[in-house]
Amino acid sequence: MSENSANQPPMNSAATDAEAIRQPDAPDGICAPQALAISETRALLAEAQAAATSVQEEFLRAKAETENVRRRAREDVQKAHKFAIENFAENLLPVVDSLEAALAHSSNDFEKVREGIEITLRQLSGAFEKGRIVEVNPVGEKFDPHVHQAISIVQADQEPNTVVKVLQKGYVIAGRMLRPALVTVATPK
Repeated sequence: MSENSANQPPMNSAATDAEAIRQPDAPDGICAPQALAISETRALLAEAQAAATSVQEEFLRAKAETENVRRRAREDVQKAHKFAIENFAENLLPVVDSLEAALAHSSNDFEKVREGIEITLRQLSGAFEKGRIVEVNPVGEKFDPHVHQAISIVQADQEPNTVVKVLQKGYVIAGRMLRPALVTVATPK
């Protein structure tokens, strides 16, 4: 052995390998593979944070858009409720005009007054038709508690449980009961 080698401690081969692959910018005690793994982990962490930020921004945009859609829908419903009756009211205006004209007219001719009332009733029926209001006048029909309201039961020559007389017509609007017809019903024999 040489004198130099005798004065030096024996070399550990693992320590020599670590010394050989140690990177100059790596902190003390960290070898190149560990430094590489840390830098890769940091890069992955940065990517994940960027993706999380992007997803969070997209979520906030989607949430804001959803709130806007809800608000617009709520406003549309309010406008629909507010102005839905406008069309029906426009159809009733000629009826009001006719009634006011009849009150302003001072005729003693009963036939002319009756004719004016009939015209006004036709105008009102037309307005109901445009507003999808349908009259329920069920004389002779089978009694239906969903459409009729029985006021009394009477003896009659008709089939049992059929409408004998309509005391007050009913009305349906767009397939929904507005007011049931008040009727008398035949008793079972």
